[in-house]
Order: sequence, then C-alpha cells, then structure tokens
Amino acid sequence: MHVVIAGGHGKIALRLARLLAAQDVRVTGLIRNPDHAEDVRRAGARPQVCDLERVSVEEVAAHLEGADAAVFAAGAGPGSGAARKDTVDRAASVLLADAAERTGVRRFLQISAMGADRLPRPGSDEVWAAYITAKGRAEADLRARDLDWLILRPGRLTDAPGTGLVTLAEPEVGRAEVTRDDVAAVLAALLHAPAVRRRTLELVNGTTPIEEAVAALAA
Repeated sequence: MHVVIAGGHGKIALRLARLLAAQDVRVTGLIRNPDHAEDVRRAGARPQVCDLERVSVEEVAAHLEGADAAVFAAGAGPGSGAARKDTVDRAASVLLADAAERTGVRRFLQISAMGADRLPRPGSDEVWAAYITAKGRAEADLRARDLDWLILRPGRLTDAPGTGLVTLAEPEVGRAEVTRDDVAAVLAALLHAPAVRRRTLELVNGTTPIEEAVAALAA
C-alpha cells in the first residue's frame, strides 16, 4: 500500500506515518516547508515539498500517481488568520480531492472537526468561525464526489499517550477529548478497512478497542 498524507509534518500526520511505516506501508508526506523534511523522514515517510496553497492540480496529481489512498491532515494551524483557514482547511482539501479524482486514487480520508456541520454561533471569534466554516465546506465538497471518502471528526485533541480505547461512530458522539496517538491509530486502521467508506465519523476516547470499533463499522 502507498499512502500520501497532505500536511505531512502535522502532529497527527507524523504519528500516522510512524504507524504505517511499521506496517511496511509506503508513505509520502506532502510538506510546505523544506526544513521539515528530516522530521518526516525520521517518521518513516518520504517527504515531498508541495505547498497546497500555491501549486496546480497537475503538480499535486504527480505526487498521487500510483497511490492507494490520500489523507488530508493539513491545517492552517494556530496563529493563522481567517483567510488561511479557507485557503488551507478548505481549498487545499478540494485541491487534493481534485488530484485524487484525476489520478484514480479512490480512497480519501479527511480529518475534519466537530461542529463542522453547524454554522458558527453569532458573535463567535472571527478566526474560529472561519475555521469551522472552512471545515464544513471541505466536508460538503468531499461528500459530493465519487470517491471512497471518509470524514473523521476528532474531539478536543491532546498529546497524552494513546489509550487504544475510543468511541467511534456517526454523529453525534458528544464532545470529549481524544489523544493524537489514538486519532492516528484510528486512521491507520481505517486505511485497512475499505468497507468503511462514504461516512462521517466522530471520534473521542472511550471504552472500545480501536480494532473492535473499526470492525464494528465494517460489519
């Protein structure tokens, strides 16, 4: 299997790359900053500089040729303004999906956010409103495509050690925390579960082992 991860230097992406590399999966990490290449290599992935805010669909497609799956794990990140929430959290996902369609990469996993299906509350912080709106529009774009897509909405992310225990289900599971380790482990399991597709899932830490949670969705 060959998996291409957009946002390859992100905290979840690096964890996912390590897990997949340990399973002998070939991983390519798309990164904006060349200085991040060594971190991606240490995670077991092959870094490719590809700034999704600046490149064409043809350039992205070149990195997806021959891949089995694409994972959208990119995000504008803390400290970015409202404009970049749209150009990264929405437009970059759209660009990656365009490239996936062009190259015949049907499996597409998108990391989204809880609340992406609701309009921001009046008076919400401008940047937060832009972020959640961008995530919602990215989800809507993906659902309209003829891809084997999967949307994953994690709860409040933490850097605590993974537990291996989750609640993974269609909305709404309720707001709670989930470790980045567990998000990465769920993504890795979902990549090996092709029967779980065209679904929107929410994820928090819970009481069900990850493999059981994914198997239940595939049943």
